[in-house]
Amino acid sequence: MSARSFKQLLVGMSLLAATSAFAAPFTFDVAGVRSIGTIGSEGNDVYEINVGANATITSVNYNFNVTAFAPSYLSEMAFAFTNSGLTKGLQLNPDIDLTQSGTETFAGMLDLVAEGVSFSVDADGILRLEFYEDFNDTGISPDGVWNFGTITFNTDAIDVPPGSEVPEPASGLLIGAGLALMGYTARRRRNAVTTAA
Repeated sequence: MSARSFKQLLVGMSLLAATSAFAAPFTFDVAGVRSIGTIGSEGNDVYEINVGANATITSVNYNFNVTAFAPSYLSEMAFAFTNSGLTKGLQLNPDIDLTQSGTETFAGMLDLVAEGVSFSVDADGILRLEFYEDFNDTGISPDGVWNFGTITFNTDAIDVPPGSEVPEPASGLLIGAGLALMGYTARRRRNAVTTAA
């Protein structure tokens, strides 16, 4: 391997390490999601996103278009995002004042840290999403459809519980890059000594 290609490899590994040291936002596409009944009702659309073990959800951004079918109201459409054990999390109604059916677009941002409601997922890394209705209207199913748009969850760095100190992927990559550089340097010195002899 030439010195130039080796340097390029090290730069690439350093960039990968730097980007993996910070948690990335996770975006969920709501297109085609249905809400049937109250939270926990059979038939509600439920999804699981792996955001990393013990990651803390710090904020949520949303921008989506929904339709509530009469007699259901737009204000009844909501989603919950929780840990997999359903012991921590939040429920969000985009607009509790729209007591009418129809189609509407909602956009907003909630800073969970500033509001004092940020929470961590469990060791399995699962963020659970459930789309539901505050009231289950009889005679229609689904009560509402999420037409298009996204919900983005921002997380902080992964929290490793005390006593289970495991290096982050970034640390492992940096250690590997350092070892590779040391091996390359030793090989060049050996080759230089052999050539001089």
